[in-house]
Amino acid sequence: MTERLSARETIALVTDDFTELPTPAKEYAPDGPLSWQGYDASRARAAERTGEEESVVCGRATIGPTTAVLIAFEFGFLGGSLGERTGDRLESAYTYAREHRLPVVSLIATGGSRMQEGMRALTQLQRVARQSALTREAGLPQLAVLRDPTTGGGWATLGAGADVILALPAAQVGFAGSRVRPPDADPAAYTAESQVATGAADAVVRPEELRPTLTLWLELLTNPATEPASPPPALSASPTPTLPATGREAVERARSPERPRADAYLDAYFTHRTTISGDRVGGGTDPGMLCGFGEHDGRTIAYAAQLGTPTRPAGYRTATRLIHLADRLGIPVLTLVDTPGAANDAAAEHQAVGTAIADLFTAVATARTPITTLLIGEGGSGGALALAAPDNTWATPDSYFSVIAPELAAAILKRPEEQVRTTADELRLRPKDLVDLGVVRGITGRSAGA
Repeated sequence: MTERLSARETIALVTDDFTELPTPAKEYAPDGPLSWQGYDASRARAAERTGEEESVVCGRATIGPTTAVLIAFEFGFLGGSLGERTGDRLESAYTYAREHRLPVVSLIATGGSRMQEGMRALTQLQRVARQSALTREAGLPQLAVLRDPTTGGGWATLGAGADVILALPAAQVGFAGSRVRPPDADPAAYTAESQVATGAADAVVRPEELRPTLTLWLELLTNPATEPASPPPALSASPTPTLPATGREAVERARSPERPRADAYLDAYFTHRTTISGDRVGGGTDPGMLCGFGEHDGRTIAYAAQLGTPTRPAGYRTATRLIHLADRLGIPVLTLVDTPGAANDAAAEHQAVGTAIADLFTAVATARTPITTLLIGEGGSGGALALAAPDNTWATPDSYFSVIAPELAAAILKRPEEQVRTTADELRLRPKDLVDLGVVRGITGRSAGA
């Protein structure tokens, strides 16, 4: 288990420049809204023990070169629970962030809502959710760091509602706290590592890496490019790539293990980059889809890139999440298409692959931020087209796009295997065919006279 740090100790991990925001001026009923006997005395003991007046500390901080509103929970103060005073402080912090156009970073450690305040405590979650939504609508990023423990309403609002969710190693993370779970519950399910594996959080970050990680994220999410992403130059195993002469050659070149994959394109395109991970609906992750943000020519561009494998539902949902976030923050998007098609096994159907693809089509079609697409390898059917920008898709010489793979087309048409080559030509899937058909705008990396 990660060492349980206080709010101030955690703040010191991420910044040397922190100024606490004023506490909202308000009168509170003795012993709280329920007149819970001994509640004020419990608060006084917690304040003496921790040096804090409430379970959350809010302030303005500089993290790297970026100024942000920082929210840090003090678990030593009544278990970091949320009460009416907590809600007042959180609302004030979010309001300050919107007024000053600052991102919000939450360092969470909470056991949930405060029982001594009953339903008045629980309704603070509605206040927090509204403040988060207003901040999202204002186009400001929200990042969360899950400390030990992050449970109950704090996880279900500030934590799970953030745009980027990081977690400290071995932190207890889950909606149910340790004292209210079923007796036979697997404790491994309530860990930071499990939340990352199931797609509910982006990454586990060691304490010593927290400051540089937050610094990078804040720089990227607050520095959008002002122009659409330019299509990356084509990479090729050949120094002078020519265009494929036949459909079959186009397919073979796209499937060649020597052809550069998306990670090579991303490394060449971005000075530095970082990834988001997970579909946020319990479907896990797809290692065949890379999504994140990177710096290109000094500005941020988001990316979603297929790695040449059949794309799984979690991959489509992660790409959809990426496009929605980039759209909200005004960050242009680059997509790299390279898949033989959507995963079509039983597990993919159980995870609603059709719905996942439909949602990605909608995200791309309705995005206000510009999207640029480069076809770098296989473009297999709707599973590839879902990631492609209408009217702004480009192709490399080592790629093809087809309504269906030529082998499958021949099988559907009940043609013998020897006619697969002819079928590939008839499908007009070569890069040049795609230009002629108006499917792509042009071919990058094309040699003279090709």
